[in-house]
Amino acid sequence: AMRARGAKITELVFLVVSAVDGVMPQTVEAIDHAKAANVPIIVAVNKIDLPGANPQRIRQELGQHGLTPEEWGGKNIFVDVSAKKRLNLDNLLEMVAVQAMVLDIKANPDRPGFGVILEASMDTKRGSVGSVLVQAGTVRVGDAFVAGLSYGKIKALVDDTGKRVQSAGPSTPVEVLGLIGLPQAGDVFSVVTDDRQARDIAEKRRVIHREQALAHQRHMTLVGLRSALSGGPAAGKDLNIVLKADTQGSIQALRDSLEGLSTSECRVRIVHSGIGNANESDVLLASASDAVTLLFHTEVEGRAQELAGREGVEIRKYEIIYDLIADVKAALEGLLEPEIVSVVVGRGEVKEIFAVRGGKAAGIAVRDGKLARGNLIRVVRNGTALHEGRISSLKHFKEDVKEVDKGMECGILIEGFSDLQRGDLLEFIVKESRTRRLNESRPA
Repeated sequence: AMRARGAKITELVFLVVSAVDGVMPQTVEAIDHAKAANVPIIVAVNKIDLPGANPQRIRQELGQHGLTPEEWGGKNIFVDVSAKKRLNLDNLLEMVAVQAMVLDIKANPDRPGFGVILEASMDTKRGSVGSVLVQAGTVRVGDAFVAGLSYGKIKALVDDTGKRVQSAGPSTPVEVLGLIGLPQAGDVFSVVTDDRQARDIAEKRRVIHREQALAHQRHMTLVGLRSALSGGPAAGKDLNIVLKADTQGSIQALRDSLEGLSTSECRVRIVHSGIGNANESDVLLASASDAVTLLFHTEVEGRAQELAGREGVEIRKYEIIYDLIADVKAALEGLLEPEIVSVVVGRGEVKEIFAVRGGKAAGIAVRDGKLARGNLIRVVRNGTALHEGRISSLKHFKEDVKEVDKGMECGILIEGFSDLQRGDLLEFIVKESRTRRLNESRPA
């Protein structure tokens, strides 16, 4: 989600690939997002100062994904660099300038500021902070603005070096202080005439957002409740989650990833998501909704930890996003109904038919595996399965036995089937329960 958002708001993509490690799965994902956004790609082959560096191998690997160097007759600029030793960085910047001239990339700095929210978070000392990439115009301290459902007046601008600045022009990333509310990553940031206009626009957006949210709510009906309780085809199972993370961008990426795991049989339901440490309110909500609390790069407040212990609420902390997703996926697989499969544990052949009280018994020879009293028997004649039923009687000579091994002979009766013939093949079957995986379940 973060790569897709980045590809949509940029004019040029830098693809940094290690000359030692080569093309990784995340490299391919970044290429796909840049192609989908139709954004030109400049490749920086990094770490060329290391002994195992092989820039030519990187060119060959990227060529398999549609990125061909200009020196090979392609359209992509490749520059071999070393970030640590600052090799060829001037050349890389020069290539960017050339590409910008070719694409005629321009922006008007004299219009009201316009950009996009890259990230938003709650700072304990500074309040709501939004990272903004200015795309056009100039943003100045004191400007009124609106960003998604949030608005405010710029109290301070902080550049990428941590210094306060008075203004920021096109193609400049800055931190904006003075937000009322917390915007979503990807929201459009626009400078407006005054505070009143900013407040009015944000309020209208909130009303529309609230109406749309209510319109999409689905309330439980008796039919739906009966279906869920009876376990019918419409029944589903929910994994309820309270999600807390350090930034808005992380929240959005996690929501997209987790909700994408839902299937027709089990669903991820984010009952609440927010920025910051898990507090007592989060634990109470998790307790009331029977939810698991997942934390990404955040902690649990002391009193919330005590409350979670009393309420029996599970809280899990993660530092790596893929670990969190893997655990949720494993939990969902536990919600799937197990698959019952038939396993052939042995085979036999009918050698003789005997008339007995209540039907016909078959004298069989066990050719493979073993036959136990609890097994099911599948009768196969001329390659066609005729019947599958349970053994009602198993004898070795005249004695009742529990099982018969390979190479032995025995007599059997099959429940509900008396049409056995000499030469019929028999398969001895047991039913096993196997855990299903999400990729075996139909998507929602």
